Amino acid sequence: MSTVKNQYKEFLINEVLRDYSGNSKDKQIHEKISVMKHEVISEPIIYVGAGTCGLGAGAGKTLEVVKSFLKDNNINARIIETGCIGLCAVEPIVDIQLPGYNRLSFQEVTADKVVPILNSMLLSNKIPDDSIILGQIEIPNAEKWNKIAYLNEHPFFAPQKRLVLKNVGIIDPVDINEYIARDGYKSYIKAINLYKPIDICDIIEKSGLRGRGGGGFPTGRKWKFANSEVNDQKYLICNADEGDPGAFMDRAVIEGDPHRLIEGMAIGAYAIGATKAYVYIRAEYPLAIERLEIAIKQAKEFGLIGKNIFGTGVNFEIKIKKGAGAFVCGEETALMNSIEGKRGMPRSRPPFPTTSGLFNKPTVINNVETFSNVSSIIYHGADWFSSTGTQNSKGTKVFALSGKIKLTGLVEIPMGTTIRQILFDIAGGIKNDKKFKAVQIGGPSGGCITEQNLDIQIDYESLIKVGAMMGSGGLVVMDEDNCMVDVAKFFMSFIQKESCGKCIPCREGTKRLLEILESITSKPKPGDNTEALDRFKGVMQIEKLCNVIKDTSLCGLGQTAPNPVLSTLKWFKDEYESHVFDRHCPAGVCQNLKVYKIDVEKCTGCTVCAKKCPVGAIIGTRKSPHFINEDKCIGCGACYEACNFEAIRIV
Repeated sequence: MSTVKNQYKEFLINEVLRDYSGNSKDKQIHEKISVMKHEVISEPIIYVGAGTCGLGAGAGKTLEVVKSFLKDNNINARIIETGCIGLCAVEPIVDIQLPGYNRLSFQEVTADKVVPILNSMLLSNKIPDDSIILGQIEIPNAEKWNKIAYLNEHPFFAPQKRLVLKNVGIIDPVDINEYIARDGYKSYIKAINLYKPIDICDIIEKSGLRGRGGGGFPTGRKWKFANSEVNDQKYLICNADEGDPGAFMDRAVIEGDPHRLIEGMAIGAYAIGATKAYVYIRAEYPLAIERLEIAIKQAKEFGLIGKNIFGTGVNFEIKIKKGAGAFVCGEETALMNSIEGKRGMPRSRPPFPTTSGLFNKPTVINNVETFSNVSSIIYHGADWFSSTGTQNSKGTKVFALSGKIKLTGLVEIPMGTTIRQILFDIAGGIKNDKKFKAVQIGGPSGGCITEQNLDIQIDYESLIKVGAMMGSGGLVVMDEDNCMVDVAKFFMSFIQKESCGKCIPCREGTKRLLEILESITSKPKPGDNTEALDRFKGVMQIEKLCNVIKDTSLCGLGQTAPNPVLSTLKWFKDEYESHVFDRHCPAGVCQNLKVYKIDVEKCTGCTVCAKKCPVGAIIGTRKSPHFINEDKCIGCGACYEACNFEAIRIV
């Protein structure tokens, strides 16, 4: 191990601190880098997108067929399992790099498509049907494939600026050498050799980097608060809990480029004077945890984690803490309680974590994306990073696209890009060419962006002005078939279940909000005037209740809990009114508000619908038209599905 450390130390010190003079030693280093980056290869390399999304699409079976093909045909080729490149909609993705040629990327390579592709590429050296080709990735001094566009020219990738996702889907995430070859850990070595801790804080503050996990607090300023504290022990925490529905950015970064996170955390720990760090990650991310554990082990073997790192006197250790998936543990003080072995519940502030955090010691908490920006900022400089973005929101932002969108996946765009550009230029527009209705941004704590606000620039302040927030970066797209009252109910149900229960406004307030939403999306019970009165009172009080929860909840999660209701109320008031006054769901989503009618002209009296009805709401004699008792009907739709004569319709 000491030999590995010494070789790596010499390699990095030469790269970072020496003057590039072009002598023979330089050439040897650059030749070594070319091999590590697979720019020079002697045998084919097959890359399989084996992130969670790829495996969910069948990449595991694809991988097995690839292995069998190579064995059966006695072909020497290297197989590399990469993370997700971001275009989840066309997984499994397989890349093939032949010696002397550019790397070729194929989409939707399910197990049944593997053999024809490998037959063409490996045995015949020919390009298969180009309909499944995504594009080619340029390799220096390699031959270009004719009539095939570069992958970075693909409409999904062309508008992006990939800083955090630079290596994701490209490199082998469990090979530290590939990260090193792409300037990995050079920023860390540069930081601990050339800068004082406060200098690092200054650079990060000047860059304009803001926290990518929610509120957008200036990262450098937070680090300075902790740096100024005098204490025998300080802590650094990476929040990789990622509990928002529709968010998977952090998971993808760790699965595809874990060393970038480790380097960012190491630099952050040095900047604040911390020697111990934790990655708090949900246990539901087994692949991310596995790859992070491997990366930490490799970093230790290379002397990048441990004591007296490269003789600088800097100490750094990192541990993984698995969470149980509690949404509230995304709040930093609840997260610290969880690490300490306590119930995940928020603490009152002040004192703030930078003064008294984990184990009552000064602590800095940032999320995966925030730390993953740090090494690039130190490597290129603060001005380089701040040259991208808007006046108050610098750099790029990673978003997870899901819902009613053609191209789901991860995108990294410069701050200032509009919502319209993301949804329609990058992601290809709404699925099945339906009409766009809204996009929920920022998870349960966020809000809706409507068609009239599609051209708003993405930055922290602009989103707040329209009742939304950046949050961690989930974008859930909805079309004309979505009911916005039902959407609000879904998020409120999630928040109510995930409330830690410590403060009354959040615990009881969200419960009452959910009850109100359930009442206006349900049929009234015949003759129950009390229920009707409670429903009316709830509707009248819903906005006031939201504001009380916002103003009086203990933590940020409770304070933003009513946002889905307030946002949908603001932009889709007509849908609420239809539910309240007409007891009608315009989108036809709310099951309990559906009214089923039997067309007596089409009904043959076959009795199939009556037999399928679970509550006996359909009456009639055989070979005579049937009728539905609306008071008994629960709107399950069983009759509608069972009718063979299209005699039942929804009104």
